[in-house]
Order: sequence, then structure tokens, then C-alpha cells
Amino acid sequence: MRELIEMTGMVLRASSVGEYDRRLVILTREKGKLTAFARGAKRPGSRLMGPSRPFAFGTFRLYEGREAYNLQDAEISRYFEELAQDMEAACYGQYFLEFGDYYSRENLDGSAMLLLIYQSLRALLKPAIPNCLVRRIFELKAMAINGEYTERPPEAVSDSAAYAWEHVIFSPLEKLYTFTLTDSVLEEFAGSVEKNKRRFIDREFHSLEILKAMAGEG
Repeated sequence: MRELIEMTGMVLRASSVGEYDRRLVILTREKGKLTAFARGAKRPGSRLMGPSRPFAFGTFRLYEGREAYNLQDAEISRYFEELAQDMEAACYGQYFLEFGDYYSRENLDGSAMLLLIYQSLRALLKPAIPNCLVRRIFELKAMAINGEYTERPPEAVSDSAAYAWEHVIFSPLEKLYTFTLTDSVLEEFAGSVEKNKRRFIDREFHSLEILKAMAGEG
């Protein structure tokens, strides 16, 4: 009998397979990114319907197959359904999932990226922190987790923007979203993060293109 494996994670992607199944990409704390099939998840009343949605965060119980896992059951503690009430926040959230998918690898510790995505989605639901600032903090910390950053901004900026940069680089994940910036400092900070991103990342993200179209943001 196959062993049932229990892992903490979040669904990054979900796609239909056949009439009733879903193929999931889950970022887990224990084994990084993995592929799992949720058999019958699209059937009415299936207990796997909710757990097979993007943003679903909780405990997943899976059997390991030859090429992928099979989802047996799940206890979801957070669906982040509040994001659906705000189109912009939902697009930012989807972007975070795409970004996490880009950086995550199989059989590598995914705890830092998983916690970063979780904390960043929570931050999107806080009106006090602008979504554009949440985005830039998320991007910089994700790059820092993966060693693709400089300890100082890659261009000359004000002391306030430099402090924000260093705070994001060196702060624990739980303390990331504890500040706001004036518009001018945010512009400097965002420019530095974007420059760093262009240096290390050569991919376009679909959800970011939607955000640009919505907000005219670069």
C-alpha cells in the first residue's frame, strides 16, 4: 500500500485534465514545488473542488506516483477568497503565484517562498499598505531569498529608499510589511527593484501584463 504523505502548501496553478480532473502545481514547505492530480475535483460535491483552486493554503495529503502526486484529501485553512472582491488585488495575488512558480524548484525547501507568498497575500488585504508597495517588497524579498540581489540599491537613491531596500533584504519574513513610503520614495524604491529584476529575471508574467493594462504601471 502506498504511503500517504502530508505536506503544508499552497496551490500555485490549476488546470483542467479531461472532464473531471485537475492538474495542480503546489508549492510545499517540505518538498518545494510539485505536481499533483486531483481526481474528480470538478465533479459536483467533490471534497477536492475547494482544495484544487489557486491560493488554497493548508495541509495536503498525497500519494506519490511515478511522475506526479495524487491528491487524496486536504484541510484548507485559508482560501484568500477576499481577493476576488478586488480585481487589482486579485491580479497582484496571481502575479505572486506566478513569481513563486518561476522561482520554486522540486525537492528543495520551499518554506521561505511559501511564507513570503502567504504574508504578501495578507498584505494585499490591508488597506494601509498600497498594492504597488506590496508588489515591490515581494519582488525584492523573493529575489533575495534566491540570492539574486545586491545589499544596496543598484542605483543612487535617497537615504529613505536605501533604508527601505535594506529593511526588505534583512528583515524576517514576518516583519516585511511594517512600513509605508511617500510617493517620491516609493518611486525610487520601485525603480531600484525593477532594475534589479531586469538584471536577474528574463521572463514576462501574464498577470503583470494585465496589471499594466489596468493601472498603466511599469
